[in-house]
Amino acid sequence: MTNKIARLLRSTKAATAVEYGLILALIFMAALGAISTVGQSAITMWNNVSSSANDAM
Repeated sequence: MTNKIARLLRSTKAATAVEYGLILALIFMAALGAISTVGQSAITMWNNVSSSANDAM
């Protein structure tokens, strides 16, 4: 068991997997921020549309 762990720590594949995981996390955070911003803008837009429609009636 310790032999497998020692081999994993020396392996460059594990480092590459960690790097890919970090890149994926960064992309996820950027996408989450963009979606949140667009969602908030859409909510504001539809609230304005609703207010304008209510005022017109």
